[in-house]
Amino acid sequence: MSPLYRAAIQAARTAAPLLAVGDSKLARGLAGRRHAHDLLAAWGDTGRDPARPVAWFHAPSVGEALQAGAVIGALAARRPGIQVAFTHFSPSAEGIGPRIGANVAAYLPWDSSFAVGRALGGLRPDVLAFTKTEVWPVLADEAIRRGVRVSIVAASVPTGAGRLRWPARALLRTTWQQLSLACACSDEDAAGLVALGVPESVVYVTGDPGVDAAAARAGQADRVAPSLAPFHADARPTVVAGSTWPRDEAVLLPALEQVRGSVPDVRVIIAAHEPTAPRVRDLLARFSAAGWRSRPLADVVSTGSAKGVDAVVVERVGVLSQLYTVADVTYVGGGFGRHGLHSVLEPAAAGVSVVVGPRHGRSAAAAALAAVGGARVVSDAHELARALGDWLTDSDARVRAGKRAFTYIDGHRGAAARTAALLDPLIGSHPSG
Repeated sequence: MSPLYRAAIQAARTAAPLLAVGDSKLARGLAGRRHAHDLLAAWGDTGRDPARPVAWFHAPSVGEALQAGAVIGALAARRPGIQVAFTHFSPSAEGIGPRIGANVAAYLPWDSSFAVGRALGGLRPDVLAFTKTEVWPVLADEAIRRGVRVSIVAASVPTGAGRLRWPARALLRTTWQQLSLACACSDEDAAGLVALGVPESVVYVTGDPGVDAAAARAGQADRVAPSLAPFHADARPTVVAGSTWPRDEAVLLPALEQVRGSVPDVRVIIAAHEPTAPRVRDLLARFSAAGWRSRPLADVVSTGSAKGVDAVVVERVGVLSQLYTVADVTYVGGGFGRHGLHSVLEPAAAGVSVVVGPRHGRSAAAAALAAVGGARVVSDAHELARALGDWLTDSDARVRAGKRAFTYIDGHRGAAARTAALLDPLIGSHPSG
Protein backbone atom coordinates (compact mmCIF):
# COMPACT_ATOMS: atom_id res chain seq x y z
CA MET A 1 0.00 0.00 0.00
CA SER A 2 1.15 3.51 -0.84
CA PRO A 3 3.32 5.14 1.87
CA LEU A 4 1.30 8.32 1.26
CA TYR A 5 -1.94 6.51 2.13
CA ARG A 6 -0.44 5.03 5.30
CA ALA A 7 0.89 8.46 6.29
CA ALA A 8 -2.54 10.02 5.74
CA ILE A 9 -4.21 7.38 7.93
CA GLN A 10 -1.63 7.91 10.67
CA ALA A 11 -2.11 11.68 10.53
CA ALA A 12 -5.89 11.29 10.82
CA ARG A 13 -5.48 8.89 13.71
CA THR A 14 -3.17 11.33 15.51
CA ALA A 15 -5.61 14.20 15.07
CA ALA A 16 -8.65 12.15 16.06
CA PRO A 17 -8.58 12.82 19.84
CA LEU A 18 -8.73 16.56 19.15
CA LEU A 19 -11.74 16.18 16.85
CA ALA A 20 -13.66 13.52 18.79
CA VAL A 21 -15.42 16.09 20.95
CA GLY A 22 -19.17 16.55 21.18
CA ASP A 23 -21.98 14.54 19.59
CA SER A 24 -21.48 15.30 15.91
CA LYS A 25 -21.30 12.41 13.44
CA LEU A 26 -17.61 13.10 12.95
CA ALA A 27 -16.92 13.08 16.68
CA ARG A 28 -18.92 9.91 17.25
CA GLY A 29 -17.22 8.13 14.39
CA LEU A 30 -13.74 9.08 15.55
CA ALA A 31 -14.50 8.13 19.14
CA GLY A 32 -15.96 4.81 18.06
CA ARG A 33 -12.89 3.96 15.99
CA ARG A 34 -10.50 4.63 18.87
CA HIS A 35 -10.90 1.22 20.50
CA ALA A 36 -12.73 -0.72 17.80
CA HIS A 37 -9.79 -3.04 17.17
CA ASP A 38 -9.59 -3.93 20.86
CA LEU A 39 -13.33 -4.60 21.04
CA LEU A 40 -13.20 -6.98 18.08
CA ALA A 41 -10.07 -8.68 19.31
CA ALA A 42 -11.52 -9.12 22.80
CA TRP A 43 -14.55 -10.94 21.41
CA GLY A 44 -12.23 -13.12 19.37
CA ASP A 45 -10.20 -13.95 22.46
CA THR A 46 -13.14 -14.66 24.79
CA GLY A 47 -16.35 -15.19 22.82
CA ARG A 48 -15.30 -16.90 19.62
CA ASP A 49 -15.83 -20.63 19.26
CA PRO A 50 -12.69 -21.85 17.44
CA ALA A 51 -14.56 -24.90 16.10
CA ARG A 52 -16.98 -22.69 14.14
CA PRO A 53 -16.23 -20.43 11.14
CA VAL A 54 -16.23 -16.65 11.32
CA ALA A 55 -17.31 -14.24 8.59
CA TRP A 56 -16.40 -10.56 8.91
CA PHE A 57 -18.84 -8.25 7.10
CA HIS A 58 -18.16 -4.55 6.71
CA ALA A 59 -20.73 -1.95 5.57
CA PRO A 60 -20.38 1.83 5.30
CA SER A 61 -23.81 2.78 6.66
CA VAL A 62 -27.35 1.58 7.38
CA GLY A 63 -28.48 0.79 3.85
CA GLU A 64 -25.41 -1.31 3.14
CA ALA A 65 -25.73 -2.95 6.56
CA LEU A 66 -29.21 -4.13 5.66
CA GLN A 67 -27.86 -5.56 2.40
CA ALA A 68 -25.16 -7.34 4.39
CA GLY A 69 -27.79 -8.53 6.86
CA ALA A 70 -29.75 -10.28 4.13
CA VAL A 71 -26.60 -12.10 3.02
CA ILE A 72 -25.74 -12.96 6.63
CA GLY A 73 -29.17 -14.52 7.08
CA ALA A 74 -28.84 -16.56 3.90
CA LEU A 75 -25.32 -17.65 4.86
CA ALA A 76 -26.48 -18.67 8.32
CA ALA A 77 -29.19 -20.80 6.70
CA ARG A 78 -26.47 -22.64 4.79
CA ARG A 79 -24.07 -22.73 7.76
CA PRO A 80 -26.10 -22.69 10.99
CA GLY A 81 -22.97 -22.53 13.14
CA ILE A 82 -21.36 -19.52 11.51
CA GLN A 83 -20.23 -16.61 13.68
CA VAL A 84 -20.40 -13.08 12.33
CA ALA A 85 -18.35 -9.98 13.07
CA PHE A 86 -19.84 -6.77 11.70
CA THR A 87 -18.17 -3.39 11.29
CA HIS A 88 -19.51 -0.10 9.97
CA PHE A 89 -18.14 3.33 9.15
CA SER A 90 -21.05 5.69 9.76
CA PRO A 91 -22.50 6.45 13.21
CA SER A 92 -25.95 5.94 11.69
CA ALA A 93 -25.28 2.19 11.75
CA GLU A 94 -24.65 2.08 15.50
CA GLY A 95 -26.74 -0.64 17.12
CA ILE A 96 -27.67 -2.40 13.89
CA GLY A 97 -25.29 -5.34 14.40
CA PRO A 98 -27.58 -7.48 16.59
CA ARG A 99 -30.50 -6.84 14.23
CA ILE A 100 -28.62 -8.39 11.31
CA GLY A 101 -27.31 -11.41 13.18
CA ALA A 102 -23.84 -10.27 14.23
CA ASN A 103 -22.13 -11.85 17.23
CA VAL A 104 -19.94 -8.79 17.65
CA ALA A 105 -20.26 -5.33 16.11
CA ALA A 106 -18.03 -2.28 16.16
CA TYR A 107 -16.86 0.66 14.13
CA LEU A 108 -14.31 -0.17 11.45
CA PRO A 109 -10.86 0.06 13.02
CA TRP A 110 -8.38 2.54 11.62
CA ASP A 111 -6.97 1.22 8.36
CA SER A 112 -3.48 0.76 9.76
CA SER A 113 -1.43 -2.42 10.03
CA PHE A 114 -1.52 -2.31 13.82
CA ALA A 115 -5.27 -1.73 14.24
CA VAL A 116 -6.57 -4.11 11.59
CA GLY A 117 -3.88 -6.64 12.49
CA ARG A 118 -5.06 -6.64 16.09
CA ALA A 119 -8.67 -7.18 14.98
CA LEU A 120 -7.78 -9.89 12.49
CA GLY A 121 -5.58 -11.66 15.02
CA GLY A 122 -8.45 -11.92 17.49
CA LEU A 123 -11.31 -12.61 15.06
CA ARG A 124 -9.40 -15.04 12.83
CA PRO A 125 -12.10 -14.81 10.15
CA ASP A 126 -12.44 -17.28 7.31
CA VAL A 127 -13.78 -14.64 4.96
CA LEU A 128 -13.92 -10.85 4.86
CA ALA A 129 -16.84 -9.35 2.92
CA PHE A 130 -17.01 -5.67 2.07
CA THR A 131 -20.46 -4.37 1.11
CA LYS A 132 -21.49 -2.29 -1.90
CA THR A 133 -18.77 0.35 -2.30
CA GLU A 134 -15.98 0.35 0.24
CA VAL A 135 -12.80 -1.68 0.19
CA TRP A 136 -10.11 -0.74 2.69
CA PRO A 137 -6.66 -1.49 1.31
CA VAL A 138 -4.65 -2.14 4.47
CA LEU A 139 -7.40 -4.30 5.94
CA ALA A 140 -7.61 -6.27 2.69
CA ASP A 141 -3.82 -6.64 2.47
CA GLU A 142 -3.47 -7.80 6.07
CA ALA A 143 -6.38 -10.23 5.68
CA ILE A 144 -4.93 -11.77 2.53
CA ARG A 145 -1.52 -12.03 4.19
CA ARG A 146 -3.19 -14.15 6.89
CA GLY A 147 -4.89 -16.41 4.35
CA VAL A 148 -8.34 -14.80 4.68
CA ARG A 149 -10.42 -14.75 1.48
CA VAL A 150 -11.55 -11.21 0.68
CA SER A 151 -14.74 -10.40 -1.22
CA ILE A 152 -17.28 -7.70 -1.96
CA VAL A 153 -21.05 -8.31 -1.95
CA ALA A 154 -23.94 -6.21 -3.28
CA ALA A 155 -21.29 -4.36 -5.27
CA SER A 156 -22.36 -1.21 -7.05
CA VAL A 157 -20.18 0.80 -9.43
CA PRO A 158 -22.47 3.27 -11.20
CA THR A 159 -21.24 5.22 -14.20
CA GLY A 160 -19.28 8.23 -12.97
CA ALA A 161 -18.45 6.74 -9.58
CA GLY A 162 -15.45 8.37 -7.96
CA ARG A 163 -13.71 5.02 -7.66
CA LEU A 164 -13.41 4.90 -11.44
CA ARG A 165 -11.36 8.10 -11.51
CA TRP A 166 -7.83 8.97 -10.48
CA PRO A 167 -6.48 8.88 -7.76
CA ALA A 168 -8.89 6.36 -6.21
CA ARG A 169 -8.64 4.02 -9.18
CA ALA A 170 -4.84 3.91 -9.02
CA LEU A 171 -4.71 3.76 -5.24
CA LEU A 172 -7.07 0.78 -4.92
CA ARG A 173 -6.30 -1.16 -8.09
CA THR A 174 -4.04 -3.69 -6.34
CA THR A 175 -6.72 -4.29 -3.71
CA TRP A 176 -9.41 -4.87 -6.32
CA GLN A 177 -7.11 -7.27 -8.16
CA GLN A 178 -6.73 -9.46 -5.06
CA LEU A 179 -10.42 -10.11 -4.41
CA SER A 180 -11.46 -13.75 -4.36
CA LEU A 181 -15.11 -12.96 -5.12
CA ALA A 182 -17.14 -9.98 -6.30
CA CYS A 183 -20.95 -10.18 -6.32
CA ALA A 184 -22.43 -7.38 -8.42
CA CYS A 185 -25.95 -6.01 -8.33
CA SER A 186 -26.20 -5.64 -12.12
CA ASP A 187 -24.37 -6.15 -15.40
CA GLU A 188 -23.32 -2.48 -15.31
CA ASP A 189 -21.86 -2.93 -11.84
CA ALA A 190 -20.02 -6.06 -12.96
CA ALA A 191 -18.43 -4.14 -15.83
CA GLY A 192 -17.44 -1.41 -13.38
CA LEU A 193 -15.75 -3.93 -11.11
CA VAL A 194 -13.71 -5.28 -14.01
CA ALA A 195 -12.73 -1.72 -14.95
CA LEU A 196 -11.50 -1.22 -11.39
CA GLY A 197 -9.24 -4.25 -11.73
CA VAL A 198 -11.27 -7.13 -10.31
CA PRO A 199 -10.47 -10.31 -12.27
CA GLU A 200 -13.40 -11.10 -14.54
CA SER A 201 -13.22 -14.73 -13.43
CA VAL A 202 -14.36 -13.85 -9.88
CA VAL A 203 -17.16 -11.44 -10.84
CA TYR A 204 -20.75 -12.68 -10.67
CA VAL A 205 -24.04 -10.82 -11.16
CA THR A 206 -26.16 -11.90 -8.20
CA GLY A 207 -28.59 -9.00 -7.84
CA ASP A 208 -29.26 -6.65 -4.93
CA PRO A 209 -29.72 -8.39 -1.56
CA GLY A 210 -31.29 -5.16 -0.36
CA VAL A 211 -34.43 -6.32 -2.16
CA ASP A 212 -34.56 -9.41 0.06
CA ALA A 213 -33.98 -7.30 3.15
CA ALA A 214 -36.72 -4.83 2.22
CA ALA A 215 -39.20 -7.59 1.44
CA ALA A 216 -38.49 -9.27 4.78
CA ARG A 217 -38.99 -6.05 6.76
CA ALA A 218 -42.24 -5.22 4.97
CA GLY A 219 -43.50 -8.72 5.66
CA GLN A 220 -42.73 -8.33 9.36
CA ALA A 221 -44.81 -5.16 9.78
CA ASP A 222 -47.34 -5.65 12.58
CA ARG A 223 -50.55 -3.63 12.22
CA VAL A 224 -51.04 -3.59 15.99
CA ALA A 225 -47.52 -2.39 16.80
CA PRO A 226 -47.58 0.83 18.87
CA SER A 227 -46.01 2.83 16.03
CA LEU A 228 -48.53 1.61 13.42
CA ALA A 229 -51.85 0.92 15.18
CA PRO A 230 -52.80 4.61 15.67
CA PHE A 231 -52.57 5.23 11.91
CA HIS A 232 -54.62 2.18 11.01
CA ALA A 233 -57.25 3.21 13.57
CA ASP A 234 -57.49 6.73 12.09
CA ALA A 235 -57.35 6.08 8.35
CA ARG A 236 -56.63 9.21 6.33
CA PRO A 237 -54.87 9.89 3.02
CA THR A 238 -51.27 9.53 4.17
CA VAL A 239 -47.94 10.58 2.70
CA VAL A 240 -44.84 9.07 4.30
CA ALA A 241 -41.67 11.03 3.52
CA GLY A 242 -38.55 9.09 4.40
CA SER A 243 -34.87 9.99 4.82
CA THR A 244 -35.36 13.65 3.95
CA TRP A 245 -32.72 16.36 3.97
CA PRO A 246 -33.31 20.12 4.25
CA ARG A 247 -33.12 20.47 0.45
CA ASP A 248 -35.90 17.89 0.11
CA GLU A 249 -38.01 19.66 2.70
CA ALA A 250 -37.58 22.99 0.90
CA VAL A 251 -39.54 21.39 -1.96
CA LEU A 252 -41.71 18.94 -0.03
CA LEU A 253 -43.33 21.32 2.46
CA PRO A 254 -44.59 23.80 -0.19
CA ALA A 255 -45.80 20.83 -2.24
CA LEU A 256 -47.76 19.50 0.71
CA GLU A 257 -49.38 22.91 1.13
CA GLN A 258 -50.59 22.65 -2.47
CA VAL A 259 -51.83 19.10 -1.89
CA ARG A 260 -53.99 20.29 1.01
CA GLY A 261 -55.99 22.32 -1.50
CA SER A 262 -57.33 19.17 -3.14
CA VAL A 263 -56.91 16.70 -0.26
CA PRO A 264 -57.73 18.72 2.89
CA ASP A 265 -57.51 15.73 5.23
CA VAL A 266 -54.07 14.66 4.04
CA ARG A 267 -51.66 13.49 6.76
CA VAL A 268 -47.88 13.46 6.47
CA ILE A 269 -45.43 11.32 8.41
CA ILE A 270 -41.89 12.61 7.90
CA ALA A 271 -38.61 11.02 8.95
CA ALA A 272 -35.50 13.12 8.47
CA HIS A 273 -32.39 11.22 7.43
CA GLU A 274 -30.76 12.38 10.65
CA PRO A 275 -33.57 12.82 13.20
CA THR A 276 -31.59 14.84 15.71
CA ALA A 277 -33.48 16.81 18.35
CA PRO A 278 -32.87 20.17 16.59
CA ARG A 279 -34.09 18.76 13.25
CA VAL A 280 -37.22 17.32 14.85
CA ARG A 281 -37.99 20.60 16.64
CA ASP A 282 -37.47 22.57 13.43
CA LEU A 283 -39.83 20.37 11.42
CA LEU A 284 -42.49 20.46 14.12
CA ALA A 285 -42.25 24.25 14.26
CA ARG A 286 -42.42 24.66 10.48
CA PHE A 287 -45.51 22.48 10.17
CA SER A 288 -47.18 24.24 13.09
CA ALA A 289 -46.42 27.65 11.58
CA ALA A 290 -48.11 26.54 8.36
CA GLY A 291 -51.26 25.51 10.24
CA TRP A 292 -50.64 21.76 10.52
CA ARG A 293 -51.37 20.11 13.84
CA SER A 294 -47.97 18.53 14.35
CA ARG A 295 -46.68 16.01 16.90
CA PRO A 296 -43.61 13.82 17.28
CA LEU A 297 -44.16 10.12 16.74
CA ALA A 298 -43.45 9.52 20.43
CA ASP A 299 -46.60 11.45 21.36
CA VAL A 300 -48.72 9.41 18.96
CA VAL A 301 -47.30 6.19 20.37
CA SER A 302 -47.71 7.23 24.02
CA THR A 303 -51.34 8.31 23.57
CA GLY A 304 -52.14 5.47 21.18
CA SER A 305 -53.97 7.86 18.88
CA ALA A 306 -53.27 9.86 15.72
CA LYS A 307 -56.65 11.63 15.75
CA GLY A 308 -56.36 15.33 15.15
CA VAL A 309 -52.72 15.08 14.06
CA ASP A 310 -51.91 16.27 10.54
CA ALA A 311 -48.09 16.05 10.59
CA VAL A 312 -46.10 13.43 12.48
CA VAL A 313 -42.35 13.92 12.82
CA VAL A 314 -40.33 10.76 13.46
CA GLU A 315 -37.66 11.27 16.10
CA ARG A 316 -36.05 7.82 16.07
CA VAL A 317 -34.37 5.44 13.66
CA GLY A 318 -35.42 1.89 12.87
CA VAL A 319 -39.15 2.42 12.27
CA LEU A 320 -39.27 3.95 8.80
CA SER A 321 -39.61 0.67 6.92
CA GLN A 322 -42.63 -0.17 9.07
CA LEU A 323 -44.18 3.28 8.66
CA TYR A 324 -44.08 2.95 4.89
CA THR A 325 -46.76 0.26 5.25
CA VAL A 326 -49.34 2.84 6.43
CA ALA A 327 -48.71 5.13 3.45
CA ASP A 328 -50.92 5.76 0.44
CA VAL A 329 -47.95 7.31 -1.37
CA THR A 330 -44.33 7.90 -0.36
CA TYR A 331 -41.61 10.43 -0.98
CA VAL A 332 -38.02 9.20 -0.65
CA GLY A 333 -35.43 11.85 0.14
CA GLY A 334 -32.04 12.65 -1.29
CA GLY A 335 -33.11 13.46 -4.83
CA PHE A 336 -32.93 17.23 -4.43
CA GLY A 337 -29.50 17.42 -2.81
CA ARG A 338 -25.97 16.15 -3.10
CA HIS A 339 -26.23 13.23 -0.68
CA GLY A 340 -27.75 10.80 -3.16
CA LEU A 341 -31.17 9.20 -3.25
CA HIS A 342 -32.02 6.92 -0.36
CA SER A 343 -33.51 3.47 -0.75
CA VAL A 344 -36.75 3.18 -2.69
CA LEU A 345 -36.88 -0.56 -2.01
CA GLU A 346 -38.66 -0.34 1.34
CA PRO A 347 -41.75 1.56 0.15
CA ALA A 348 -41.87 -0.59 -2.98
CA ALA A 349 -41.74 -3.72 -0.83
CA ALA A 350 -44.70 -2.34 1.11
CA GLY A 351 -46.60 -2.12 -2.18
CA VAL A 352 -46.66 1.68 -2.17
CA SER A 353 -45.86 4.03 -5.04
CA VAL A 354 -42.82 6.30 -4.74
CA VAL A 355 -41.98 9.89 -5.69
CA VAL A 356 -38.34 10.97 -5.96
CA GLY A 357 -36.41 14.09 -6.90
CA PRO A 358 -34.36 14.60 -10.06
CA ARG A 359 -30.98 13.46 -8.71
CA HIS A 360 -31.67 9.77 -8.74
CA GLY A 361 -29.21 8.68 -11.43
CA ARG A 362 -27.19 6.36 -9.20
CA SER A 363 -30.24 4.43 -8.03
CA ALA A 364 -30.91 1.64 -10.51
CA ALA A 365 -33.99 0.64 -8.51
CA ALA A 366 -35.50 4.13 -8.78
CA ALA A 367 -35.01 4.16 -12.54
CA ALA A 368 -36.50 0.68 -12.85
CA LEU A 369 -39.52 1.58 -10.72
CA ALA A 370 -40.11 4.71 -12.78
CA ALA A 371 -39.89 2.67 -15.98
CA VAL A 372 -42.63 0.28 -14.85
CA GLY A 373 -44.89 2.96 -13.39
CA GLY A 374 -44.21 2.30 -9.72
CA ALA A 375 -42.43 5.62 -9.20
CA ARG A 376 -42.48 9.17 -10.52
CA VAL A 377 -39.59 11.60 -10.84
CA VAL A 378 -40.26 15.28 -10.15
CA SER A 379 -38.13 18.38 -10.54
CA ASP A 380 -39.85 21.01 -8.38
CA ALA A 381 -42.55 21.61 -5.77
CA HIS A 382 -45.32 21.97 -8.35
CA GLU A 383 -44.53 18.62 -9.98
CA LEU A 384 -44.23 17.00 -6.57
CA ALA A 385 -47.62 18.34 -5.50
CA ARG A 386 -49.18 17.08 -8.72
CA ALA A 387 -47.66 13.61 -8.34
CA LEU A 388 -48.80 13.28 -4.74
CA GLY A 389 -52.22 14.72 -5.49
CA ASP A 390 -52.78 12.49 -8.51
CA TRP A 391 -52.17 9.32 -6.52
CA LEU A 392 -54.04 10.51 -3.42
CA THR A 393 -57.17 11.38 -5.38
CA ASP A 394 -57.21 8.49 -7.86
CA SER A 395 -57.38 5.24 -5.91
CA ASP A 396 -57.28 3.04 -9.02
CA ALA A 397 -54.10 4.67 -10.31
CA ARG A 398 -52.58 4.54 -6.84
CA VAL A 399 -53.29 0.83 -6.44
CA ARG A 400 -51.92 0.05 -9.91
CA ALA A 401 -48.70 1.95 -9.17
CA GLY A 402 -48.30 0.20 -5.81
CA LYS A 403 -48.75 -3.20 -7.44
CA ARG A 404 -46.16 -2.35 -10.08
CA ALA A 405 -43.71 -1.32 -7.37
CA PHE A 406 -44.27 -4.56 -5.49
CA THR A 407 -43.99 -6.62 -8.67
CA TYR A 408 -40.50 -5.17 -9.18
CA ILE A 409 -39.53 -6.30 -5.67
CA ASP A 410 -41.07 -9.73 -6.12
CA GLY A 411 -39.21 -10.26 -9.37
CA HIS A 412 -35.81 -9.38 -7.92
CA ARG A 413 -35.72 -11.54 -4.81
CA GLY A 414 -33.09 -14.20 -4.26
CA ALA A 415 -29.89 -12.14 -4.45
CA ALA A 416 -28.99 -12.88 -0.83
CA ALA A 417 -29.23 -16.64 -1.36
CA ARG A 418 -27.22 -16.45 -4.59
CA THR A 419 -24.53 -14.40 -2.85
CA ALA A 420 -24.37 -16.75 0.13
CA ALA A 421 -23.98 -19.74 -2.19
CA LEU A 422 -20.87 -18.12 -3.69
CA LEU A 423 -19.44 -17.06 -0.31
CA ASP A 424 -19.88 -20.50 1.24
CA PRO A 425 -16.97 -22.20 -0.57
CA LEU A 426 -14.61 -19.45 0.61
CA ILE A 427 -15.20 -20.45 4.21
CA GLY A 428 -13.46 -23.78 3.97
CA SER A 429 -14.12 -26.99 5.79
CA HIS A 430 -15.29 -25.88 9.24
CA PRO A 431 -18.10 -28.03 10.62
CA SER A 432 -21.56 -26.53 10.20
CA GLY A 433 -22.89 -27.30 13.66
